[in-house]
Amino acid sequence: MTRTRTRVSAPDQACVAAADLARSAALELAWPGVPGDHLGYEGEGDRIVTHYFACQDRAYRGWRWAVTVTRASRAKVVTVSEAVLLPGSGALMAPEWLPWSERLRPGDLGVGDLLPTPDDDDRLEPGFADADDELDHQMIFEYGLGRARVLSAIGRDQAARRWHSGEHGPHTPIAHAAPAQCSTCGFYWMLAGGLRQEFGVCANEYAPDDGKVVSADHGCGAHSEAAVMPPPVEQASPILDDLGFDLMEDEAGSVDESATEELGHS
Repeated sequence: MTRTRTRVSAPDQACVAAADLARSAALELAWPGVPGDHLGYEGEGDRIVTHYFACQDRAYRGWRWAVTVTRASRAKVVTVSEAVLLPGSGALMAPEWLPWSERLRPGDLGVGDLLPTPDDDDRLEPGFADADDELDHQMIFEYGLGRARVLSAIGRDQAARRWHSGEHGPHTPIAHAAPAQCSTCGFYWMLAGGLRQEFGVCANEYAPDDGKVVSADHGCGAHSEAAVMPPPVEQASPILDDLGFDLMEDEAGSVDESATEELGHS
């Protein structure tokens, strides 16, 4: 087998010698004094050479000016073809661009904001899809009352993992200190469908998770059976002693004898 070798031509010497021309082009684009030392050159092709200069702008550390010069065939005059600012090794770069839908985080959505859901979102599937089991009866389409899309098995599993590992799951300090799990609490209201066995909603207004989805193995101190309330203390009736009494003098120093007559004493 015959191997074909590509002949690499040496950099054009006229273009190599045009370092001052390249620097003047960089000076036209940058602030005075910003282009620094000549860092070298690189041959880009026949009669094409790129010269590199250090960038001394403090906002672009690690970047360098790249000025490409060239000349026509059989011409002696070298001209500037292109001048740009390029990142070098260790240059400060902007992070990779991400679509806004991927940058969005829980809690970012505010009042009036709209979050479109893609047509191919794998967390959802058509509402008329067949139910995999009886727990997925919410996926059956009802004419006039159904939803165009419902939660798919992937979406359900993602939600279950997110909820179970979050602040309303079993791996939290309040759950570890709880006297019992939510699954045994009278205020625990089970979810419907495929998540029924794993999650419910707290319905205790005094609990920190009231109105929130909690895992069955979560817990808190507001458990319905956390403690037995002591029996109420009955108040004793006031005791009236009518067997004996003391006569009290009024401001004038006299005693009201009518009181003794009314009580049957002489």
